[in-house]
Amino acid sequence: MRRLFFNSPKSGHYHTAWLAAAWLAGALAAPAGENWPQFRGPTGQGESTNRGPLTWGETSHVRWKTALPGRGHSSPIVWNGRVWLTTATDSGRSLRAMAVDFDSGKIVRDLELFHRADAEPLVVVPNGYASPTPAAAAGVIVTSFGPNGVAGLDPESGRVLWRQTGLTYHHDGNGAGSSPIIHGALAILNCDGADTHHVAALRLASGKVAWKIPRSSTAAVGAEGKSFSTPLVIRAAGRELLVSPGAHRVSAYEPATGREVWFCDLPGVTIVPRPVFAGGLVFVCTGFPKAELWAIRPDGTGDVTRSHVAWKYARQVPHIATPVADGENLFLVSDSGLAACLELNTGRERWSERLGGNHYASPLAAAGRIYFFNAEGDTKVVAADRKFSVLATNRLEGGCYASPAVIGGALLLRTETHLYRIEE
Repeated sequence: MRRLFFNSPKSGHYHTAWLAAAWLAGALAAPAGENWPQFRGPTGQGESTNRGPLTWGETSHVRWKTALPGRGHSSPIVWNGRVWLTTATDSGRSLRAMAVDFDSGKIVRDLELFHRADAEPLVVVPNGYASPTPAAAAGVIVTSFGPNGVAGLDPESGRVLWRQTGLTYHHDGNGAGSSPIIHGALAILNCDGADTHHVAALRLASGKVAWKIPRSSTAAVGAEGKSFSTPLVIRAAGRELLVSPGAHRVSAYEPATGREVWFCDLPGVTIVPRPVFAGGLVFVCTGFPKAELWAIRPDGTGDVTRSHVAWKYARQVPHIATPVADGENLFLVSDSGLAACLELNTGRERWSERLGGNHYASPLAAAGRIYFFNAEGDTKVVAADRKFSVLATNRLEGGCYASPAVIGGALLLRTETHLYRIEE
């Protein structure tokens, strides 16, 4: 640790300076006990009680900037002072996990987990070979590359604890998108390919399959069954539910067994956004071709399509970015940058404004602010309010496809080429 000295020979001043340096080092490190363990944070909802920075740029409020090898759209997670993400190098042949020191920005782990002799050419530009976000729990980091393999890593040493390559399905050049989640002793994944469509749970200790449930929708046949959403565990009506959107249907399962509790038929396919749970409602984007936002009451059983849909909204619903709730409002942004604020309980539109750019990263709600990140490098910070108010517009050299992480007052942003730690 570098010591700071004042212009005085008195030992008391030396001691004071040493304490100041120690305090500064502690302030720059990850706050004790703070983690961002999965896609969209501790709750999976893209929300933080910490107030992130308001303004930044390439030459301001950047604590560090680290170049990342290869290409990946997985979002950063933070576990015990390390930032974990995935990437693909060698034109998608080498699938890797990386750990970056939260304090210094130094890459401390760069691990090849799977190697393929030939990488399937991608036909979907916004996606890549390393899009699913890792998930962390005590003693394990779970990384997924979809049908190319899932691996469990030791967070301290980086040692591979297990590999699972038996969840075979095909995306036909679309790449993987669904991130793993951790619930209790299980890692749970959506596996919705162009051939088979199912939800699976792996044992965290071994990577072995605990349960694997085919999708119940008979409309999800072949390529029509593709989807890329990440499931969400909620607690509603006195029970835990794994809410998992797939093509033509969103289902709620028992997380421990995979038993389907209820389902709601949807009009779309290729669903990407994660579900949101707020105000007692589950919010689901219905996917392609024309996305709608459905608000569903989660206390039903069986087919709830006609009985439990509280409201629908269809004006500028995202195909990729997940909405975010804050207070009594739900905020969303379409792929083409049209943002809206809706009243949670009714779906009534409070405001609708064009932000510009293409939006693939999910917005973030943090202490009264909503952060919208586009693929051209701009971030608009908007007041989390029923009236539209832009608080700041910030720009970085690279655009964001990955969603951010927040630790303390620090914002972790992954662009196409770099990982940034930004803070005031």
